[in-house]
Amino acid sequence: MGTRVFSSSSTIFSALNRLLLHPAAKPSVFLFALTPFLWLAYAALTDPSALLGANPAETLIRNTGELALRFLCATLAITPLRTWTGWQALARLRRMLGLFAFFYATLHFLCFAWLDMGLDLEAILADIVKRPFILVGTAALLGMLPLAATSFNRAIKTLGARRWQALHRAVYGVAGLALLHFFWMRSGKNDFGDVAVYGAILAVLLGWRLWKWLQTLRKHPDTK
Repeated sequence: MGTRVFSSSSTIFSALNRLLLHPAAKPSVFLFALTPFLWLAYAALTDPSALLGANPAETLIRNTGELALRFLCATLAITPLRTWTGWQALARLRRMLGLFAFFYATLHFLCFAWLDMGLDLEAILADIVKRPFILVGTAALLGMLPLAATSFNRAIKTLGARRWQALHRAVYGVAGLALLHFFWMRSGKNDFGDVAVYGAILAVLLGWRLWKWLQTLRKHPDTK
């Protein structure tokens, strides 16, 4: 019975891996990832009060920020999922998901700068310095900038695989800053439900990476 279940699970995993290799897989994921932006843009341009609630600006800022965090979690989940399921084809989606995380984080900042601050540069800079949660969020966005700029094959060749990998490990710090930004933002309303969920997800994903790193050190003590 156990062997049959294992064989059935392996067949399902293999079928899903083949599905991820289908030429339509990446365009489908791209469209899925873009859909929230299309909906928010449609709502903002047509009837924001009806579709986005009593405070459309706050809704846009909040939703774009959460989308950035979700795609950041999805990007970090690719390698563990590949290891646990054998879906090697997931690697094809990692770059796209990471760029969508940066895309929504940029939109989040632009919504704040435009809808909250009226694109007043002096006021924006003053607010960043004044409010720690905005400072941390801005630091997370700036941390994502070099990762997005070097997310292409040519950058890997230019930097070299080892330096490129070292640079992209900064995503762990970015994830921590993004979660801290979200925590401080929600602390004003004493609403930590979603923060706990994202915190648990990131703890599992980063904990897994730490565990794998420690395993590598035990097997190869000279590894740096």
